[in-house]
Amino acid sequence: MQPLADSHGRVATDLRVSLTDRCNLRCTYCMPAEGLDWLPHEETLTDDEVVRLIGIGVGLLGVTEVRFTGGEPLLRRGLPDIVRRTKELHPSPEVSLTTNGLGLSRTATALRDAGLDRVNVSLDTARREDFARITLRDRFDDVVAGIDAARAAGLDPVKVNAVLLRGINDGQAPELLGWCLDRGLHLRFIEQMPLDAQHAWQREQMVTADEILDSLAAHYDLAPAPTARGSAPAEELLVDGGPLTVGVIASVTRPFCGSCDRVRLTADGQIVNCLFSRDESDLRTPLRAGADDAELAELWVKAMAAKLPGHGIDDPSFLQPTRPMSAIGG
Repeated sequence: MQPLADSHGRVATDLRVSLTDRCNLRCTYCMPAEGLDWLPHEETLTDDEVVRLIGIGVGLLGVTEVRFTGGEPLLRRGLPDIVRRTKELHPSPEVSLTTNGLGLSRTATALRDAGLDRVNVSLDTARREDFARITLRDRFDDVVAGIDAARAAGLDPVKVNAVLLRGINDGQAPELLGWCLDRGLHLRFIEQMPLDAQHAWQREQMVTADEILDSLAAHYDLAPAPTARGSAPAEELLVDGGPLTVGVIASVTRPFCGSCDRVRLTADGQIVNCLFSRDESDLRTPLRAGADDAELAELWVKAMAAKLPGHGIDDPSFLQPTRPMSAIGG
């Protein structure tokens, strides 16, 4: 076993796998209303290729957690089978999913039966009209149905990821938390990051972690969670004594790069060692050229060794990644 170590003492054990760059929502902070030019089918990894690369990560490189992302991973037809085959690897990793929830009402049971451990659903507001304004789709009820189906299938705890946007839902943090508490959901607010396809992100327009917590503290009693944060991206707080928590992922104002244990595999087979990296390492080409598992593992190790100490958002020279979040995978 060779660890995915970088030159700053960090070891990646959490693999985020993007299964598609396509999405059926058009969240304004992610992509333009007309969508993007999607990856050609032939450039996207096949199911067998995805599972093989995950298997290398798990079997040779110490990966213990696999999270499937997108785009929207529920658009990947072979998702349940990919989940099943991933859980059958040795040693079996923890497998989770980040989704917008559309279609989850139809697939939650199949995903649970395939071995899925957990699910995170993106939902920025509890108001139908604001959901449509943010996503440009009137699908709020479908997301709620997906959340309900995930809970009914036993995919607890269901976590909700929310982004607050200035002038739209920035005053709704307490309301959304109350909505989640009523349903037994764990809510996590995420600072808006410079990962939009339009490259329109402006720091002064971002709703910060401090603003979010101040808003919540006016309505709820918040206390630090008793468990150590470790490498988790979210700062977790007990709400009114618990057991439910609320989290804040403050990638911009409270970066946690020093404890990062994540690495990303894009839908077209590129290794991205930091969500904000502009460099990618190609595994698809050597894989399709006949490289064996040991050769692919070595390429992966080299890609991780070059990881920078931090994302550099505060550096004047910072440039957004060429690809948006929907193509990198969260």
